[in-house]
Amino acid sequence: MLHRVKKIFELEASTGILLFIATILALLVANSANFTIYNNFFSYNLPLNLKFIGLYKNLTIHDWINDALMAIFFLLVGLELKEEILVGELSSKSRVMLPAISACGGVIFPALIFYLCNFNNSENLRGFAIPTATDIAFAYGAICLFGNKVSKSLKVFLISLAIFDDLNAILIIAIFYSHNISLFYIGLAILCAFILAIFNLKKFTNLFLYLGLGIILWLMFLKSGIHASAAGVVLAMFIPRDNDTLHKLIKKIAPMVNFLILPLFAFANCGVRFENFSLEIFTSQLVLGITFGLFFGKQIGVMLFSFLAIKLGLTHLPRSPKGVASWFEFYAISVLTGIGFTMSFFIGSLAFANNHSAIDEVKIGVFCGSFLSLIFGLILIFFATRKS
Repeated sequence: MLHRVKKIFELEASTGILLFIATILALLVANSANFTIYNNFFSYNLPLNLKFIGLYKNLTIHDWINDALMAIFFLLVGLELKEEILVGELSSKSRVMLPAISACGGVIFPALIFYLCNFNNSENLRGFAIPTATDIAFAYGAICLFGNKVSKSLKVFLISLAIFDDLNAILIIAIFYSHNISLFYIGLAILCAFILAIFNLKKFTNLFLYLGLGIILWLMFLKSGIHASAAGVVLAMFIPRDNDTLHKLIKKIAPMVNFLILPLFAFANCGVRFENFSLEIFTSQLVLGITFGLFFGKQIGVMLFSFLAIKLGLTHLPRSPKGVASWFEFYAISVLTGIGFTMSFFIGSLAFANNHSAIDEVKIGVFCGSFLSLIFGLILIFFATRKS
């Protein structure tokens, strides 16, 4: 029995399956008699109070999930990208160029489509970044349903593009969704980063040193007004690869992120209440902007920027077992980048933190755009793999 459980958790698609289960549970609870319990639990105040250094921050359980646990998720994202660039599939310039350039197109076009749907509503425009994100776990879980029929290079391309998307999201969050900026705490955060850089240059490999200073860095970000999740990416930049330190840390935190943090985040953020639900909500500018941005914007941006980069000789199509992947296979994978899900929910919760009706519309738009991208992507991959 234990062997079978271990095998389940080793499945590449298991994180996507868990996210799906967590989402269904959140929807069921949110639309049941237990909604009040669900809502009150995640709204429960659990303030951060470090009296010995005079640091206080009023946080709910929902805030702890979005601010603290998601910082660990972004730490893993940064570590995985760093490993791929140093020793993995992205270790050459031409290989890293394709997902990096594609990710730029996958940010610009969804944001542009969102703007065209909401240009006359200044409040809605705060959510321009919602359809720019790709959910790593869901997209990868979907592609892994086809096993070895999809080449490893195409899988790495999808993951790498999603990681670049997440890094773009962190940059957008830091610039557009930060508030009450404190230069004092930003200065302390820079000092922490400087010490981390010294640790890296001195080739220290004690993970406790990095993680301890990473916690302090997170506290400084939390108080600075810049979203605290950005601390995870900053910490990842300075983790050394000597003595396999980088890979060891990935192995330590990946199970916690994949099987606890992401499903918990989905459960806490996906509870849409369909009380007094009306089909008119699908004509909402916010819903349409997010849906069209994810489904049309992502695939158009990724394909256009990839095509231009390849034709300009900057990079090339990923490999396949029979040589080079076809444009049809590549397009099928690009459609899956429209699965926004957890990252889109995350950005939406920041953009409309004090507007519950807008957040409900965000969730519906993300569900619609992600679902369309998932179904259409799976159909295309089915025919692409059948053809090959």
